Amino acid sequence: MELKPIPFNKFQLKRISLLDEQWLLLSAGDFARKEFNSMVISWGSLGVMWSKPFVQVVVRPTRYTYEFINKFPDFTLCAFSEEYRKILNKLGSKTGREIDKIAHSGLTPCPAEIVAAPVYAEAELVLECRKMYWQDMNPANFLDEKINKCYTSDDYHRIYFGELLAVRGVDKFCSQA
Repeated sequence: MELKPIPFNKFQLKRISLLDEQWLLLSAGDFARKEFNSMVISWGSLGVMWSKPFVQVVVRPTRYTYEFINKFPDFTLCAFSEEYRKILNKLGSKTGREIDKIAHSGLTPCPAEIVAAPVYAEAELVLECRKMYWQDMNPANFLDEKINKCYTSDDYHRIYFGELLAVRGVDKFCSQA
């Protein structure tokens, strides 16, 4: 699939649909060193922070990808068309600690254009990010007590803000206006 660079001011998407319905594959590490892991995410946000385009993702400390996103400065997010839903579902249910889930998935990791973390040849959207902030969630700050139901094991997420350095995607992600 040929992805085109998308200028930030032309980048368009249905943010809630992308995260909640389509999901994203978060990858952290270094592709060239073959030291990386990927996980499926459906929580996060995109916007502007500190006058920079950014992506916010959350990773639980129990996830294998947590080790990589803490160790390396960059991460990527890849979105896939509906035909990859079953593959993403499998990736979301396996851990890279136990098996090489990427090899089993049939997806093709490849180098990103700017960051060291990998992207995937089959993706229809690629976001390349560099971490600029992190913070551990503090359950004492939850204003809605229902949020605690998401943490039955007290495995509260670490929040990462990544500066959005590059966007590439198929035409549907680029505004023609």
